Amino acid sequence: MKHQRLKPFPHDFLWGASTSAYQVEGAWNEGGKGPSVIDKATFSSNITDFTVTSDHYHRFEQDVALFAELGLKTYRFSIAWSRLFPQGSGELNAEGVAFYQQLIDELRRQQIEPLVTLYHFDLPWALQEQGGWSNPATIDAFEHFARTAFELYGDRVNYWLTINEQNMMILKGDVIGTLPPGTADPQKTLYQQNHHMMLAQAKVMIACHQMLPQAKIGPAPNISCVYPATSRPEDVLAANNFTAIRNWLYLDLACFGRYNRVAWSFMAEKGYLPTITEQEMAILRQGKPDFIAFNYYASATVGADLPQNSAEQTPEQRPDQQLAGIDKSVYVGTENRWLQKNQFNWYIDPVGFRITAREIYDRYHLPLIVTENGLGAFDELAAGNKIYDDYRIDYLSAHIEQLQLAITDGVELFGYCPWSAIDLVSTHQGIRKRYGFIYVNRDEKDLKDLARYKKKSFAWYQRVIQSNGQNLDNSVEY
Repeated sequence: MKHQRLKPFPHDFLWGASTSAYQVEGAWNEGGKGPSVIDKATFSSNITDFTVTSDHYHRFEQDVALFAELGLKTYRFSIAWSRLFPQGSGELNAEGVAFYQQLIDELRRQQIEPLVTLYHFDLPWALQEQGGWSNPATIDAFEHFARTAFELYGDRVNYWLTINEQNMMILKGDVIGTLPPGTADPQKTLYQQNHHMMLAQAKVMIACHQMLPQAKIGPAPNISCVYPATSRPEDVLAANNFTAIRNWLYLDLACFGRYNRVAWSFMAEKGYLPTITEQEMAILRQGKPDFIAFNYYASATVGADLPQNSAEQTPEQRPDQQLAGIDKSVYVGTENRWLQKNQFNWYIDPVGFRITAREIYDRYHLPLIVTENGLGAFDELAAGNKIYDDYRIDYLSAHIEQLQLAITDGVELFGYCPWSAIDLVSTHQGIRKRYGFIYVNRDEKDLKDLARYKKKSFAWYQRVIQSNGQNLDNSVEY
């Protein structure tokens, strides 16, 4: 559909940016914080760990001042569960409580709306030792953690996110690292964990509505439209299969309180069905979100079978949280010759962003906010501490343009938070894979001075916000 006139972004649109606690805070064992699964994970020796990251814990006032200069209307961040409860439950850590009090107060002072994620991959290690999300006790521990956060910060936080990219933790458990090595029947275990997470999420949404009637809460999955490799009916069916398994399983449970039937039949066929009770389903039906947050980086393309003459998986079929992967009896990730790729082999598909927003809104009729969208790249620090990241400007400009088209299509969208506000440590590619508007002066092994430098994209996004999305011109004075 080509529109002759575009609708503007809403006057109160929440232009923002995102981070997560384990990727930006550092101070992994300071201030009474307990270890999380991230702190215990093993990563490549060639990349940095998560002990210091961007040192936001010690520099948050400086960072928030930069966010205010950027013009952010909202800042999406996560609360580290093990910073509040070092053992996952039990005694509350006063120093952790104080840190987030100070961060939220500083955001409020700068007139930046806090957008708080309760869980972003970093389960307390003490709970993991007791079975993690396979243990139903973790459901109650998460509800207690969330209720505590609501009590502590609910007078200043109006927007809450439950669980970040739950679908990626289940679909790509081997990549995200949610399962201990050697787990028996890993897929069945993951789908049982998914059911427990969904119950935890529903209980937390119910609690939020009870405790904070003025607040709004929603899930934050990674959602991508799925293209069939060709117009062959079998490929269209494969795309329909993968869409249900990748996207609608999670959002149907969150929004409708029921399992998607195609995804259910997939789990039944594979022997992955979780154990559920009618009482649990009743809880799922009660837990209603106020909005849907979604992360989008790229679309997916799948076919019904492997391409001809393909003896092994192509890079598009190997495990990666943004690539389709392969299940020969259900779908097969394939190349999409119409799309370009970034340095990390992820597709770049701005039009898919518009399609994805339309599909979510048409299905659920809930307001949407984008909580991740961005371009990871090997940024170069030039003379004068300049970073000329025109490639990031090109990426974001094209995607924001498609968001405005989605709004013109009728999608109710109230915010956009690209990944990321400031450079942070990528889960698998370390600090060299940078996303931020603000450069952090360090590399994989040398912390240097951790100084903050504004990238060219900072000046560009600042102007985008000032113009409420009307000026997307890629040229900007820097």
